[in-house]
Amino acid sequence: MRHIFFAILYILLLSIPAQANEMDEVQERLKTKIDTVMVLLQDKKVDKTLRNDQIVEIVTPIFDYQTMAKLSLGKKYWPKLSQEERTIFSDLFIERLQESFLDKLDIYSDEQIIYGEPQAKGKTIHVPSTLISKGNRIGMLYKFYNSTGVWKIYDVEIGGVSVIQTYRSQFDGVLSDGTIDDLLEKLKTNDHFTIPALGEGKVRPGSK
Repeated sequence: MRHIFFAILYILLLSIPAQANEMDEVQERLKTKIDTVMVLLQDKKVDKTLRNDQIVEIVTPIFDYQTMAKLSLGKKYWPKLSQEERTIFSDLFIERLQESFLDKLDIYSDEQIIYGEPQAKGKTIHVPSTLISKGNRIGMLYKFYNSTGVWKIYDVEIGGVSVIQTYRSQFDGVLSDGTIDDLLEKLKTNDHFTIPALGEGKVRPGSK
């Protein structure tokens, strides 16, 4: 029994540096992407359409949009969709999500971002940051999980409000009294679906 105890302890001690290095790498990857986006935002001479296309290209590799689409419907609705419906919904969800993020970026000017210590949460890594804007401090939390060997974002909290939970609540409001076709039609017209605005009140964050 004593040998087993020391063997487990040895494995745990070995895993701590590896996990710490992994968290640092995730944070550095996120920081590099955000810093690149902030440089683009500060260049007022860049055409807005071109700028937005560049931003999407920069951040897409660190987002798992397909998983975010699935989580936004949750176990209540996603399993009920056909493969064709899942594809259509995912494409529309990704388009709306990107548009909502880009709309929020228009209010940025000379903001400062401070990064906190990344934290391991089970099989996920959470990277906190604080956006300092016009004297206000807004918490941003990026949630990563390992997708086939690559750490990607599956949810973001803005001021304590989960993007996934916000969409899930909005979609549930449509599907509780309607059909998936109703939801798809609303997504096509971008009817009232949006991510949390900076500074909004808190809701309980969703979980993966």
